[in-house]
Amino acid sequence: MWSVYIIQCADKSLYTGITNNLTNRLIKHESGTGAKYTKGRGPFKLVYQEIFENRSLSTKREAEIKKLNKQKKEKLIEESGTLKK
Repeated sequence: MWSVYIIQCADKSLYTGITNNLTNRLIKHESGTGAKYTKGRGPFKLVYQEIFENRSLSTKREAEIKKLNKQKKEKLIEESGTLKK
């Protein structure tokens, strides 16, 4: 199973990614090795997640989410009930 996820950085910016092991991926973000963008922006809060059967589907969804502006991403997160303003 693959996950598309959004984490909120300490500076309130949002990072979208995919993984087949969310726990390990979040550990990597916290340690500064998860992604260039997130390095030094922790701590992080997982605010959104979608599960997919395969990498192809998750990659397509990740691309869709990355095209959204921050306001639309926040709306997606709020509608999922995982982030309260």
